[in-house]
Amino acid sequence: MRAVFRTVWQRLRAELILVFVTLQFLTRVPVPGWVSSQPWNPDGLNHAVRHFPLVGAAVGAAGAAVALLALLLWPPLVAAAGAVAFTVWLTAAFHEDGLADTADALLGAVSREKALAIMKDSRIGTYGAVALGLGLLLRVALLAELLRASPLLAAAVCIAAHAAGRSAAVALMAVLPYGGDEAHAKAKPLARRVRRRDAVWAGAVAGALLGLPWLVAPVAVGAWPVLGAAVALALLVVAMRRWLRRRLGGYTGDTLGACEQLGEIVVALAFVAAWSPWMTTVLA
Repeated sequence: MRAVFRTVWQRLRAELILVFVTLQFLTRVPVPGWVSSQPWNPDGLNHAVRHFPLVGAAVGAAGAAVALLALLLWPPLVAAAGAVAFTVWLTAAFHEDGLADTADALLGAVSREKALAIMKDSRIGTYGAVALGLGLLLRVALLAELLRASPLLAAAVCIAAHAAGRSAAVALMAVLPYGGDEAHAKAKPLARRVRRRDAVWAGAVAGALLGLPWLVAPVAVGAWPVLGAAVALALLVVAMRRWLRRRLGGYTGDTLGACEQLGEIVVALAFVAAWSPWMTTVLA
């Protein structure tokens, strides 16, 4: 019995370390010293991708908390802007940077080599600025609309969208090889194909969290927005896979950030669409 307990404890401790590794990689949140002192495992981050949606849910929960607190003093639009700004700060604009770099590199008619060089450039161009601005605008507007409809539901969608966006990035890693310069990759452990079981686990966690808005307000939401968000997310991964395979031959860290941002947006769009007059008439 003692041996069984020891084995279970070691496994739980190993998973907890992976969660903290993911948290350290995706956010600016400090991790406990005993985690930082662990010997570095080159495959650690590669296995930790299964916890991307979990950390995403934590980021979404932090943003939702800011939105609900701000809503006590300010209108929904201001509260939504504050929540989005806080999540950008919490993640050090990690994914937003990827969206901007991907737009600069791939929206123009340039070769693969030129596109990869653009992604390495720290400067931002016109495509990147427009994509970043529109992405932030959409996220703020969608969250504000959800806050107007139901603050509690908005919080649940915020959590689900952040988890789902990161799950989409994991799925992309599972279906594509690394397409950049592996020798100069920003995150070398991610420059390898992700194990399918880790991607499945990440997808299962994100799928469960997509149902959170329905659990919060089953009558108001229904099953259709949840299903629509899942379908939209799957279509996004399929489209990104085809686009990146054609343009780069695989994914890069920047394109994963772009996929995450687009994933957040399509999930929020699916839930906001449920309150449109057309959808209300169709689903009535």
